[in-house]
Amino acid sequence: MNDMPSLPFDVLAAVRRAAMPDFSRWRQMIHATGGCAQPIRLHGERYTVDVPTGEVIQSYRTTDEPTGYLLTACGNRRASRCRACSEVYRDDTFHLIISGLQGGKGVPEEVSVHPRMFATFTAPSFGSVHARRVRDGKTLPCRPRRDDPLCAHGRPEGCRVRHGDDDSRLGQPICVDCYDYSGAVLWNAHAGELWRRFTRDLLAVLARQRGVSRADLRRQLRVSYAKVAEYQARGLVHFHAVIRLDGSKGPGDPPPSWATVPLLEEAIRRTAEQVTVTASTGVPRDNGPDVALRWGKQLDVQPVYLGAELGGMSDGRVAAYIAKYATKGAESAGTVDRPVKEPIQIEDLRVSEHARRMIYTCWALSMMPGFDHLRLKEWSHMLGYRGHFSTKSRHFSVTLGALRQARADYRAEFARAASGLLLDDRETVTVSQWRYAGSGLSEGERFWAEIARQQISTARRIKRENERQKG
Repeated sequence: MNDMPSLPFDVLAAVRRAAMPDFSRWRQMIHATGGCAQPIRLHGERYTVDVPTGEVIQSYRTTDEPTGYLLTACGNRRASRCRACSEVYRDDTFHLIISGLQGGKGVPEEVSVHPRMFATFTAPSFGSVHARRVRDGKTLPCRPRRDDPLCAHGRPEGCRVRHGDDDSRLGQPICVDCYDYSGAVLWNAHAGELWRRFTRDLLAVLARQRGVSRADLRRQLRVSYAKVAEYQARGLVHFHAVIRLDGSKGPGDPPPSWATVPLLEEAIRRTAEQVTVTASTGVPRDNGPDVALRWGKQLDVQPVYLGAELGGMSDGRVAAYIAKYATKGAESAGTVDRPVKEPIQIEDLRVSEHARRMIYTCWALSMMPGFDHLRLKEWSHMLGYRGHFSTKSRHFSVTLGALRQARADYRAEFARAASGLLLDDRETVTVSQWRYAGSGLSEGERFWAEIARQQISTARRIKRENERQKG
């Protein structure tokens, strides 16, 4: 009897890959991608040319590579698809948020004293779901009901189970027939519009609080934000957002003295209460009324302070919290991380039954008149939500694109220095042409890619800990 434990990789295939003549160069490439789980293979060439003379200073061709191709990272933000690239995305998101709270990377340090709040916007209830309730460290019954009443479908309306953290029933409806699946899908589909209207109306609410017009307020104040979407276990998105008040000129301009943390908190709460989006059914009102969608009643709003927590949240904690959720998708709610192409696939998906019903509802609604613009079929794997997972206002902080470009420039400069190419002040231009040649890893390569990812992840963690100790 074989008592050897099963391994996640084919070790023999990994050994065979290591014996190939191009392995040394391939391993350098996979390390450069950070240990990407699904790297992209490219064919092509790149030339660095001296502009005044036309001399080719440096050239690179994949035909000269032992592998015959160049590897580049996939860049997928989802940890379920590529842990290596998601870690880079998480770190970039952290720097994007922390620079908007502390300053740095082009953002003035004065921004750290501006009023800012960390707010969590939730979805309303579309039916009772199983939940883990804890009070004073003690786990309470899920949803106890006196006399254990039954719903219209003959099922218990409550639940007396004390659920654990890993209970698969968490987030699942207590009665699937009582649950409003159409309402839940439509809410997800309009969540992005709810957020857009919130950011639009927040300035109007602040203007009313001051008794001035919106135009007058804009001459004194600017609202900046950054937000990330997260799926709850019940399959509905909610948003975590940092909202900041600046002067009219942006982060380097202090807001008026009357723009305080309490004023901002009150404005956030008032705006969230009044924002609505109408979901049209596309049929006559007497046969199917339009649905008014709102934020849920659970709205958490806390001030964000520099460094130490003073009755609110520290800026570092907020940045880490948002960055963590930037790498997660709908798969955390029991669904899949890839589009569902045909309805026949739904029955065989490895998802929770609650997620399966939401996916079916997306497809069913997409076939009704008036819902074409929601593209519910294309976004059924996201349970109807089609918005971006992380967004920010223009002036909140540095952009992800700028962080990626800075990283690319650093690597290019490092590569030039390693090759001995000194450009000094010469005027040069780089010309390149690349062609897609495939993606992914063979069974034997997956082992070595994971080794590279773990090494790089460990080095980053040690660096962060050292920087934290020095600070």
